[in-house]
Amino acid sequence: MCSAVRIAVRGRVQGVGFRPFVFQLADKYQLNGTVQNNMDGVKIHLEGADESIQSFLSDLKNKAPRLSKINEILVEKAEFLNITEFTIIESERSGTSMLVIPIDSAVCDDCLTEMNEPDDFRYQYPFINCTQCGPRYTIIEELPYDRPYTSMKSFPMCEDCRKEYEDPTNRRHHAQPIACPKCGPKVRLLLTDGQEVDSENPIKDAIKLLKEGKIVAIKGIGGYHLCCDAQNEVAVSMLRNRKKRPLRPLAVMASSLSTVEELGEIGRDERELLESPESPIIILKKNKQYKLAKSVAPGMGTIGVMLPYTPLHHLLFSDPELPFLVMTSANPSGMPILYKDEEALQYLAGIADYYLVHNREILHPVDDSVVQINDGKLDFFRRSRGYVPDPFTTSKDVTGIVAFGGQQKTTFTIGRNEQIFVGPHIGDLENIETINHYQEELDHLLKWIETPNSLAVIDTHPGYHIQKLVKEYDFTEVMEVQHHHAHMAACIDEHQISGKAFGIILDGTGYGLDGKIWGFEIYHGDATEFERMAHLHYTPLPGSEKCIREPWRNAAAMLIALHGEQGLDLAKAIFADKVIELDILKRMMERNLNIVYAGTCGRLFDAVSAICGVTKVSSYDGEAAIQLAELVDEAFIFEPYPFVILEKEVLTIDFRAMLKEIALDVLAGKDVSIISGRFHETVVQAIVSTMKSLSEKYPNAKKDVVLSGGSIHNRYLRKRITAELRDRDFRVFAPENTPCNDGGLSYGQLVVAAAKRSANQCVLEYQQR
Repeated sequence: MCSAVRIAVRGRVQGVGFRPFVFQLADKYQLNGTVQNNMDGVKIHLEGADESIQSFLSDLKNKAPRLSKINEILVEKAEFLNITEFTIIESERSGTSMLVIPIDSAVCDDCLTEMNEPDDFRYQYPFINCTQCGPRYTIIEELPYDRPYTSMKSFPMCEDCRKEYEDPTNRRHHAQPIACPKCGPKVRLLLTDGQEVDSENPIKDAIKLLKEGKIVAIKGIGGYHLCCDAQNEVAVSMLRNRKKRPLRPLAVMASSLSTVEELGEIGRDERELLESPESPIIILKKNKQYKLAKSVAPGMGTIGVMLPYTPLHHLLFSDPELPFLVMTSANPSGMPILYKDEEALQYLAGIADYYLVHNREILHPVDDSVVQINDGKLDFFRRSRGYVPDPFTTSKDVTGIVAFGGQQKTTFTIGRNEQIFVGPHIGDLENIETINHYQEELDHLLKWIETPNSLAVIDTHPGYHIQKLVKEYDFTEVMEVQHHHAHMAACIDEHQISGKAFGIILDGTGYGLDGKIWGFEIYHGDATEFERMAHLHYTPLPGSEKCIREPWRNAAAMLIALHGEQGLDLAKAIFADKVIELDILKRMMERNLNIVYAGTCGRLFDAVSAICGVTKVSSYDGEAAIQLAELVDEAFIFEPYPFVILEKEVLTIDFRAMLKEIALDVLAGKDVSIISGRFHETVVQAIVSTMKSLSEKYPNAKKDVVLSGGSIHNRYLRKRITAELRDRDFRVFAPENTPCNDGGLSYGQLVVAAAKRSANQCVLEYQQR
C-alpha cells in the first residue's frame, strides 16, 4: 500500500549534508518526493510504499550524518501528489526560525586523503571541504544556510565543483563552501606593510620562514593566530616580548597524535577530543619526553595542545622537521580576536614578521575552545569554535530571555522555546573594541534566532559594563541575578537535578548581597532561590583591584587583618622589599581608606601563592592560583593545616591559623610544593567539615551537591572534594558542557530567569482560578 507523509526535522540539520543524506535514503528505498531547507529546519515530502517509508524513518533517525544532531522528527499524513522522482528543492526563507546554526568542523579524513593525492584536482588545496567538515558558523551571513548567504558567494563554482555540488550521490552534494584551486579562495604571503611576496607556493615559503625563526600571523577559520617554531627558544621568547605576554602559557599545535604523545600524558578521552570534529585545545600534563622551548609554558606542569583542524594547518606540517608550532590567538592583550585583514596588519605591526592570509572573509570570529579532562569528566575553560552556537535543551520555556553574562570571560545566552544558545567566548569587557565585538555577535544571533526581547538578565555587580550595555536594548523587563546563584543554577540545570541542592561555589569575584565580594560560598536552593549557608571569613582588599593585580598586597592585608602586629611582622619578613608599602597598607586598613571586603577562593589562593613566593605580581588573570596549583602532586593526599568553622547565623570558615602556619613554614624554608599541597587539602577539609555540619543541621535535606566557580578547574580540589563528599553519601555534580568559570555565567543567569518566570506564572495562574 502506498501513502504520503510530511516530515519536519529539527535540530542541527543544515550544513551537515542532511539533504543529500535524505536524497540517498529516498533512492535506497525507492521513494519519491522533495526535501527542502527552511527556517524551521528540514521539510520532507515522501511518497511510496508504507514499509519503505517506515524503513526510511528508521534510517533517518539512526544513520544521520556525523555532524548532524536531530532534536525532533515530526511526521504527519499528507496528500498523495503522485510525484515521479525525489528532488532537492530551493530553500524557503520565510517563517519563524527554529534553526540550529551549523558549527565549524575540523577537516575530515576523506578530504585529507584527497588533499594528499597527487592525481586529485584538489591536491594540496588549503580550502578542501565537504558536507562533513569545514567552515560553517564563521562564514554565515544570513539563514537558512545556503551559499548565496555566506562569504563563499564571492566565489562562483567552476564546472568541476558544480558537478559535484549537484550530484546527489557525491559527498559534496550541496556542500556550501565547496571550492577548488580554479574557483575558490587563495592563500597569499604578505610583508608587514601588506605588500604581497612573490611566491609560487606561499605555504611552503611560510614553512621556510618558520624554520628560520620568524613569527608568522596565520589567518584560519575563526581568526588570526601568531605562529612560530615551538622548539625554537629564541623565536618563542621574541614572540612573548613582542606580544608583551611574559608568562601566560602559549597553545601548541602538533603535527599528529604521535607527536602529541611526545609532549603530554594522553588517555582515551583526550585522544578522542583531539581527533573529534570540534578539535579543541586540550590541557595535558607534560611527560618526560617533553622537549619544547622553555618559554612555551614556563613554570607549568601542563601544556595546551591541539591537532591541525584545517587543511591549511595540515599543509604547514608537511615538513617533518617542524613537528610543533606555537599557535596562539593573535589578539593584543585585552583585545578581541583579530579576524579582519586590515586590523591584523594594523594591530600586529611590530609583532608578526609575515602574514599568511586568504581571501575567504571571516564573518563571525571564534577563538579556539579549551578543555581538560578533570576527575574523568570534560571540563571547559573556553567553549567556542566547534561548539558554538550549538544549543542545549532544557525542560522550561526560555523564549525571549537574553542573559548578558558578566565582566570577564564573557558570553551571552539566548533562549528560544526549550533551546538555550550560548554565544561564543568574547573575553573581558574592558575596552571599546571588545564591547563592540560583544554587541555585533549578540545582534547577529538575536536576528538569526528570532526570539522576542522580553526579559534581559544581568549580574548584580553595579560596576559591570553589562549594567550599561543592557540599556541599549529594548527589553520589557530586566532581572538581576546574583553571580554565584547563576553558577549554581547552570550546573543544576545541566544535570537536571530536581528539588533543592547544595551549591559549593569557589570563585574569584562575585558581588554579594551585603555589598561585599563573595566567592567561597555554600548555598542551598534551586534555580529559583537560594540561601547562603556558609562562606569564607572576610578580609580587606586595600586598593581593591590593585590587590588582584599584585597578590602580595592581598597576602599582607590578610596577615595584618587576621594577626595584627604579629601579622605585620610576618608580612615584613616575607615581603622584605615592601616594608614602606606595608606600613601604608596597615594605615589604609586602620582608616578604612579605599577598602573593600572579600571572602573569595581566588583571593585566598592569590594570598597563599604570594606568601609562598610563587606569584607576587600577576601578569595575567588567575596566574597566582594556577602557578600554585601546578606545584601539587594529585597522586598524594596531604596533611591539612588547622582551620576553624565559626558557628554564626551563617557558618564562617576561618583560615587565620592556616595562614600563620604557612607563613612560618615559608620562613623556615620548607618545601613550597608540600606547603601548597597542605593548603589545598585544608580547603578540601574545611568544605567537607562545613557540609558535615550542614547535613547534621538539616537532616531532611537531599544530599545533592553541585560544584562550580572558576576554582573548580583546579584538579586537586575537584577530585578531592568529590571523593570526600561521595564517601559521606553526597551525590556530587560539576559542569561538563559549559565552563565552571564565568564563561558559563550567562547560561546560569538564563536558567534562573526562566525558573523565576515560571514560578511567577504558576502563582499568577493559581490566583486567577
